[in-house]
Amino acid sequence: MHIDLLYSVSGLAVGFLVGLTGVGGGSLMTPLLVLLFSIHPATAVGTDLLYAAATKTAGTLVHGIKGSVDWRITGRLAAGSVPAAAITIYLLHEHDIASASTAKLIQSILGTALLITAVSLVFRPQLARLAYRKGRERPENPSRTAFWTVFTGAVLGVLVSITSVGAGAIGVTVLLLLYPRLATVRIVGSDVAHAMPLTLIAGFGHWMLGSVDWALLTSLLAGSIPGIAIGSMLSSKAPEVLLRHVLAVTLVLVGTKLILS
Repeated sequence: MHIDLLYSVSGLAVGFLVGLTGVGGGSLMTPLLVLLFSIHPATAVGTDLLYAAATKTAGTLVHGIKGSVDWRITGRLAAGSVPAAAITIYLLHEHDIASASTAKLIQSILGTALLITAVSLVFRPQLARLAYRKGRERPENPSRTAFWTVFTGAVLGVLVSITSVGAGAIGVTVLLLLYPRLATVRIVGSDVAHAMPLTLIAGFGHWMLGSVDWALLTSLLAGSIPGIAIGSMLSSKAPEVLLRHVLAVTLVLVGTKLILS
C-alpha cells in the first residue's frame, strides 16, 4: 500500500504532541485532515477512529501491565458508550454520511467538541482540586456515581462516533469529577482502556459506511507510532502548563474556524 510522505509527516507531528502532552489524537488529527488536506469530515473521522484504536490498544497494554486500569470504571463507561456508538453509526447511515448536510453537521459538532476540549485542558487542574475537596466533605454515593459514569460513557459514545474527539481530554476531566479519591494515573488508565473498544467499534462502523481511507490510515500510522514514542520519552522534560495552554488556544481557533466555515 502506498505511503504518502506528507501524511506520514503529519502523523509524526501529531503523534509527537500526543506523546508529549497526552492530548487525544482526534483533537489534533481530525481537524488537520479536514482543514489542511480538505478531506471529507466523515472520512477524516472514520480514518482517525481506527488510527486511535491502534494507538489506544498499545496504551491499554501499557496501563494494563502497570496495573493502572480500574476495570470497573472502564466497564461502566463501555456500558454506555458501546450501545450509543452503535445507535449513532446507524443514524449516520440513515442520514447519508456522504451528503453535504451531514458533512456540515459533523464539522460543526467537531468544532464544538474542540472548544469543550480546550476548556477542559485549561481548567482540569482547578476542577480536579475542587472535586477532591468536595469529595472529602461529602459521603460517597456509589449508585449515583455508577449512573453518571454510564451516562458519561453514552455521551462520549455519541460524540466520538460523530467527531472522533472526546474520549481523552473530556473523558478524563469528567472522571476526575466523578472519582475524586482515585489516583489520576488510574483515571487516565481507565479512560484509555475504555477508548480502545469505543474507537474500534465506532471505527468499524465507519468502515462499514465506507468512510475509512486505508491508504491514509497506513500513512498516518507510519509517522505517528515513532512520533508517540519520541514524545513520550521527552514528556517529563516538557513545560506541561505552557503546552497545555498553547494547545487550548490552538483548539479554540481551529474549533471556531470549523464552526464558521
